[in-house]
This record gives sequence, C-alpha cells and structure tokens, in this order.
Amino acid sequence: MEVNTATTTQPINLTESAGAQLKRIKMEQSIPDDHALRVGVKGGGCSGFSYILGFDTPKERDQKYEVDGLDIIIDKAHAIYLLGIEIDWMDGLNNRGFVFNNPNAKESCGCGTSFSA
Repeated sequence: MEVNTATTTQPINLTESAGAQLKRIKMEQSIPDDHALRVGVKGGGCSGFSYILGFDTPKERDQKYEVDGLDIIIDKAHAIYLLGIEIDWMDGLNNRGFVFNNPNAKESCGCGTSFSA
C-alpha cells in the first residue's frame, strides 16, 4: 500500500502581530476549543467581495489548517480567492485592525476590507 506523503500548502499567512491579536481575542472572549478561525469571503463591499474573519465551528465543506498555532477553517469554495493571502494587525494612530494583503485581488478599496478578483 502506498502512503500519500503530500502535504497541503498553507493557504494563508498570519503576521506575528495578527497571530498574537487573534490568540488574545480567543482567550479574552473564552472561545471554545472546538471553534477555529474562519477566513472567507462574501459578496458585497465597495469592490465586490468582502472578507470574513471570526471564530466558528467547522462545517462539512471546510478545509482545516493550522497556522502559527491557530486552527484555521476555509470553505473550499472560498480558497481560490484566499490562496496566498496575508493577514496583518495594524495598531497605529490612523489605522487599527486587521489588514488583508491579497495577491489575488485585482482591485482593493481604500479601507482594505473589500476587493475584486
């Protein structure tokens, strides 16, 4: 019997600051261990798609990954829009929150929360 030794490529990257912020949120809000970080997209926003980011329980259509000690879930249908994305956390005077750096985006809005593909 042949064993499949292929590994699944991690579809997203978290910066150190984003990972720390997400772990802090999970702890402070007492998110149960059966929840993972859902990263996805939905129609809407000023550029066509907006990002989904929040803790959720895995669904049948999800793919599960571990990134920097966090369980990440992505709906299989959303993976094409998210492959290679980097999630960062900004904490400055003019901008505070998660920032999505998406290599698949043809256009992004000024606020950085929506894109077109």
